[in-house]
Amino acid sequence: MEDRALNCLVALRGILGVAERNDRALARATGLTTAQLLVLRLVRSAHEITPKMIAQRVGVAPASATVLIEKLARLGYLARRRSETDRRKYWVSLTQSGHEMIENSPDPLHQRFSEAFADIPEWEQAMIMAGLERIATLLDEDTPDPVTGPEVHELSTSLSFPAEPHSDLAKPADEPTPLRPAAG
Repeated sequence: MEDRALNCLVALRGILGVAERNDRALARATGLTTAQLLVLRLVRSAHEITPKMIAQRVGVAPASATVLIEKLARLGYLARRRSETDRRKYWVSLTQSGHEMIENSPDPLHQRFSEAFADIPEWEQAMIMAGLERIATLLDEDTPDPVTGPEVHELSTSLSFPAEPHSDLAKPADEPTPLRPAAG
């Protein structure tokens, strides 16, 4: 069991190393962090979005989303508009400068991963997402367990398939699921 844990940690360090090198190259080319570019891309796809939605979809705390939005607004990439029905709420949209930044921002890791991930069958994408979310939960004491926690990450939900009535996944969370022997 220890060997598997060690192998997982080595693989994670490899992934983190690739991501860090990509982050440095992106920052040199654009002056933006990967998280900032991710927010710009999310806002572009949504057209107009709230900070709370940004936090949920990017997977950061609401306070972190606010800091990202403030910085991108100061740079002129995002515009904010107060809600007409609730003055406490505001909407975020991309400015023309924000559109131009996205179009001119190289992010080879994002591009390469997106293309390769799109070629993987949906069931495998869902498995990868579930595994990555589980690893994040194991490493972060403050993250609720996605299996029993109140929220399930939006990306894995969008890739997941509904449980069949006769499957083990359809059982209530308080019932233990029996282990199955590994295939192969």
